[in-house]
Amino acid sequence: MTVSTAKLPVIDLSSPDRLSTANSIRQACVDYGFFYLANHGVEEELVKRAFEESRKFFSLPLDEKMKLPRKEHRGYTPLYAENLNPDSSSKGSCSYSHACSESGDSKESFYVGPVRGSGNKAELNQWPSPEALPSWRSTMESYHDKVMSAGRRLISLIALALNLDEDYFDKVGAMNEPDAFLRLIHYPGRNLSFSCILTWDD
Repeated sequence: MTVSTAKLPVIDLSSPDRLSTANSIRQACVDYGFFYLANHGVEEELVKRAFEESRKFFSLPLDEKMKLPRKEHRGYTPLYAENLNPDSSSKGSCSYSHACSESGDSKESFYVGPVRGSGNKAELNQWPSPEALPSWRSTMESYHDKVMSAGRRLISLIALALNLDEDYFDKVGAMNEPDAFLRLIHYPGRNLSFSCILTWDD
């Protein structure tokens, strides 16, 4: 059986032709539901540092990681503590502070919430000790800031793609301190692998 793979569109965030870029985003979402974002302003060196600091954290002993159990959607979740698909056959045990089901996802995660803004949102974040990982917090804050900046530029193009004013989401208050979360994920295997994901929940 031949398996074909789709080549996802690449959206250039630096293009001066905003209307054309917005139309490309609309078509990509209609045809694929996904697209790559190029020239987004997040420096490659910063991305490498974020992955390296992520690797360092997940390489710590479990007891050290469990000093930062997830609270208020921020902090560490160990292996099998989460279950995205209840029908999954993955099984295991975990040492999470809360009860874990017998079935769970074979991954561990670390959540970072908003790092700027008023109120106590940023204060709810948990951070590894500077003694163990001296560059961890500053790296994740910088990465969060840069991706948020790219997200703000992208959301204005999405507004155009929806035939709205490009500042529509600003005008309705959607961009007023949005709850954007950085989620670091480690899928254990023969080789260490990591994923850095920023989710946006308003």
